[in-house]
Amino acid sequence: MISDLIKHAPEMIVGAGTVLDTETAHQSLDAGAEFQTSDALDLKVLEYAVKENVTVFPGALTPTEVLTAWKAGADLVKIVPCAQVGGDSYIKKLKAPFPQIPLIAVGGLNQQTATNFILAGALALGVGAALIPRESVKFRQSDRIRELARGFVGFVEAGSSDLAARREGAATGD
Repeated sequence: MISDLIKHAPEMIVGAGTVLDTETAHQSLDAGAEFQTSDALDLKVLEYAVKENVTVFPGALTPTEVLTAWKAGADLVKIVPCAQVGGDSYIKKLKAPFPQIPLIAVGGLNQQTATNFILAGALALGVGAALIPRESVKFRQSDRIRELARGFVGFVEAGSSDLAARREGAATGD
């Protein structure tokens, strides 16, 4: 699938998800994946990606896993399942001791919560069913998926703008 996407949609950035072992990591790079991700922290997979100089963002949940992933060379760290363990407040709690670690909030996010995750400190969001509902795929409703994507982008942009304004206000003492 990766090589097919790259061939037919060269403008897309294509990566491999749920990479759970080094064999899969190797196969995905051979197919042309530009990044690798997983919902778990496997240090061998992470070390392989770092050695191959490919962008990698492993999954983590606990502060220890977050720090271990970062120290091992993760470019970003996915917090998964985020919404189920406290949502945006959990991201905020993790950012307090780890302000330098870029976090991706994944799991249970939707358009109503997207802005809050950005304001809490998530650099990016991983969205599944709320972005690409099964029925939209089944009935090939690409317009609906595009509209949902535009909505998410709007909420993320609003959160990013609000965050930048807050930082600017704090820097100027406003």
